[in-house]
Amino acid sequence: MKAFVVDRYKSKAGLRFGDMPNPELRDDDVMVQVCAAGVNPLDAKIRNGEFKLVLPYRLPLVLGNDVAGIVVRVGSKVRRFKAGDEVYARPHQDRIGTFAEFIAMNEGDVAMKPKALTMEEAASIPLVGLTAWQALIERGELKKGQKLFVQAGSGGVGTLAIQLAKHVGATVATTTSTGNIELVKNLGADVVIDYKKQDFESLLHDYDVVLNSQDKATLEKSLKVLKQGGKLVSISGPPDPRLAREQGSSWMIEQALRMLSSRIRRKAKSRSVNYSFLFMRANGAQLSEITSLIDAGIIRPVMDRIFPFASTNEAVAYVEAGRAKGKLVVKVR
Repeated sequence: MKAFVVDRYKSKAGLRFGDMPNPELRDDDVMVQVCAAGVNPLDAKIRNGEFKLVLPYRLPLVLGNDVAGIVVRVGSKVRRFKAGDEVYARPHQDRIGTFAEFIAMNEGDVAMKPKALTMEEAASIPLVGLTAWQALIERGELKKGQKLFVQAGSGGVGTLAIQLAKHVGATVATTTSTGNIELVKNLGADVVIDYKKQDFESLLHDYDVVLNSQDKATLEKSLKVLKQGGKLVSISGPPDPRLAREQGSSWMIEQALRMLSSRIRRKAKSRSVNYSFLFMRANGAQLSEITSLIDAGIIRPVMDRIFPFASTNEAVAYVEAGRAKGKLVVKVR
């Protein structure tokens, strides 16, 4: 099959386009012909080797973390899907590879595609949708009447997080640029801060949950907007010891992450705030919950551009530059 491949980390040449073996179909797997694949900052970070400490992939590696497509084969133990089903998924972190013509995934990581969405729209949802769900519903335990601050509300995760939080019944504040203010207001944001003109830490107070996706300085400023007992959930780092335990990493790696995150954990503790790093995981059941919200018109995809499959390297570079409004997708088939 044709695929975009990481041969070595931090390669200036980008991903190699070439032939790779078709994926192995296990008993619990569905084989999916890829129609479209979402593009995420995570793809650039994996390509650059930023997660090789806790995600020691064997190279060459087919990249890609979002998929929508058609089931072409199923394993002997699969009961939920059949050939011809239109599905979407965020593959398990150990089995990524959606920048390809085919991918095999455990059926537990897969959900039926929302009926109202095109393949390209569906491919834009899984990773950011599950990230928002796990950050807000699981880690943040966000409830009706609480206040949430989402950074970068016009980004892939931000656009989904705003909509999910409004469905829960929370008040939502977010940052964005001048040109995207109307977009985030239309998604439901109650308080919109133009980050080029205003400092969010001087305007927001007594928030229950913060979803951080920005740099170290922004992360530490976010502590100031939380009430005592509030929760700071970061998807951009630094990783904490919990990640090492979740990944089954060695004691040495756990200690390394403990040191890496010691500053922000210490600052959070001094303000009686809980800090945690989230590396989202594949979950077909949660994705099915998101499907229901999409089919009910509660959540809608926000897309920036669709690239042809041949331009996957350009798509990864575009999302790495941080210019995307919503999600980018490559059309594979």
